[in-house]
Amino acid sequence: MCFVGIGLPSAACNLARLTHAPDLVLIYESGTVGTRPIVLPLSIGDNELAETATCIVPLPEIFAHYLQRGRIDVGFLGAAQIDRFGNLNSTVIGDYAHPRVRLPGAGGAPEIASHAHEVLIVMKQSTRSFVAQLDFRTSGRYLEGGDARAASRAPGSGPKAVITDFGVLRPNPATLELELAALYPGVSVEAARAATGWPLKVAQTLEIVPPPDARELEVLRDLHARTEAAHAAAVRIKMPRTPT
Repeated sequence: MCFVGIGLPSAACNLARLTHAPDLVLIYESGTVGTRPIVLPLSIGDNELAETATCIVPLPEIFAHYLQRGRIDVGFLGAAQIDRFGNLNSTVIGDYAHPRVRLPGAGGAPEIASHAHEVLIVMKQSTRSFVAQLDFRTSGRYLEGGDARAASRAPGSGPKAVITDFGVLRPNPATLELELAALYPGVSVEAARAATGWPLKVAQTLEIVPPPDARELEVLRDLHARTEAAHAAAVRIKMPRTPT
């Protein structure tokens, strides 16, 4: 059971559902359970999620009955900023009182980060997003590292992996600081370090991620093509005539 966010997390989860994980149960914050969208949703309130869901429950029940009771195996999140211990910012860029950019906000991310059995994070990697100091901590992961999360008594675990366009970062078993654990073919350690706002450490064993196979690429491209076509169509809303 996967509690999934909009954007890259949604694309990744639906690709998995259409390929190697057909029994994946997707849950979105709006209350849709077991949804199997044909196209990627624009938001958690997209009709596509409701129309293809096994059931729809009230939003409070999603958090109380599913998430806080420990029924979510994986939380899949994105954010605008992440620090070396996997803490996330999806609130503001700049000073909170006078931000340069006001972001969508927390939504359910803090609860997912606290209660999911494990968390996956997917983000594009740059020094603007992988920062030494968050402008605002929306969701806590390993907090200040070490035993800080255990001391907080958060029931879930920290991020299992951070997937980027350079490779994969995983927490160091001792310090819980994110370190480079895997690279994509043709990507160098130096390039990954240059896209990180802190001195990025490298795991003792650095893996190479195999490239996607032909079927995975075909399914993903078809999913994006269907989504683009669906969202390009004009939306017409019939309004009742007002008597004159």
